[in-house]
Amino acid sequence: MPKDNNNKSFEIALSGISCAFAVIFLSLGILSGVLLATGYCLGIVALMLPLSKKFYFGDFFAYLGTCVLTLIFGAAAKFWDLVPFIMFFGLHPLINALQIKFNVNKIVAFIIKAAWFDATLVVGYLLVFGGLLGGSMLPQEVYDFVNSNIYILIFTVGTVVFLIYDIIIFRCQAGVNYLMYRIRK
Repeated sequence: MPKDNNNKSFEIALSGISCAFAVIFLSLGILSGVLLATGYCLGIVALMLPLSKKFYFGDFFAYLGTCVLTLIFGAAAKFWDLVPFIMFFGLHPLINALQIKFNVNKIVAFIIKAAWFDATLVVGYLLVFGGLLGGSMLPQEVYDFVNSNIYILIFTVGTVVFLIYDIIIFRCQAGVNYLMYRIRK
């Protein structure tokens, strides 16, 4: 068998495994509610598997499959919980890998990705919270302040949070790359 066909078979298999793990983690996270952040994190790491071998198309199709299958396996009832993953978190590792592949300026890439992250936070605020935060954990004055300054908070605090998140995701990808290198020796 030619090497190229073997490589494509490996890409399909690795992408399928990646998709399967991401669907399991996301579905459990969304259906449990409590484990939503954990499901996101593990789903993101699962989608890094094809990127460790530079399978960009495989990763993209694993992402699409993850979104569709997670909806089919129960997330349709809680679609709003999956929106941030669809809009940003599922694609972010792929964008980071393409940033490295095409040697995009780090500052330009950061500005674009931070704006994308902030836009996702705005959509999440409007879609999940209906444009109004509230609750009983904090005094009402805190919620009033946050609601009246939400866009300033998103574009300042959100950007700082994204900076930390972006660094963590780059390091996670390096760890996944190392593990995949060790496994495929």
